[in-house]
Amino acid sequence: IDTLESIYGMGQLFVGQGKYDEALSLHKEALAGRRKTLGNQHPDTVQSMNDLALVLRYQGKNDEARPLREEALATSRETLGSRHPHTLVYIISLAYLLNEQSQYDEARPLYEEALNGQRETLGNQHSNTLTSITNFAVFLNKQGLYDEARPLYEEVLNTERETLGNQHPSTLLSIANFAFFFKQRGLYDEARPLYEEAL
Repeated sequence: IDTLESIYGMGQLFVGQGKYDEALSLHKEALAGRRKTLGNQHPDTVQSMNDLALVLRYQGKNDEARPLREEALATSRETLGSRHPHTLVYIISLAYLLNEQSQYDEARPLYEEALNGQRETLGNQHSNTLTSITNFAVFLNKQGLYDEARPLYEEVLNTERETLGNQHPSTLLSIANFAFFFKQRGLYDEARPLYEEAL
């Protein structure tokens, strides 16, 4: 198992360096080893599934990544439950991949499930929840669902103003995101003061 940890760790190192071919072979080896020694339902095995899927995604191999993400999520739901933090991460990971594959009807309920789960378990002001709100807003915006996206952008910005202050980097990024939302829609009078504030 120590050897598997070293293989896994080296694979993660290569991912961080952008050396995806080297990372791929190590993550495949780590997953195979973990399946054999720990079993398919062990949390480390499930983590390896998701990490291998990420490397495949970085290589543009989403068709190969998808079944791994689906297996990781199904196993995590079964062993940890749908509201466990790891399960919520796997839900988000699969939603993101489906979004990249233009499978929007499949991605949306996963984004919603993950966000609802984070609101319930972490609260509305947690940074992970706010990130998920932003990601869902971006998803909706790209679908042209502006009336659904706008209150989400507003929620994130208002929460960050309240909890982090107006000058915090996260708040400034949210201001810029909301300004860009207005600019895309040609609402320049609403975008301009936000851009000016973010500068």
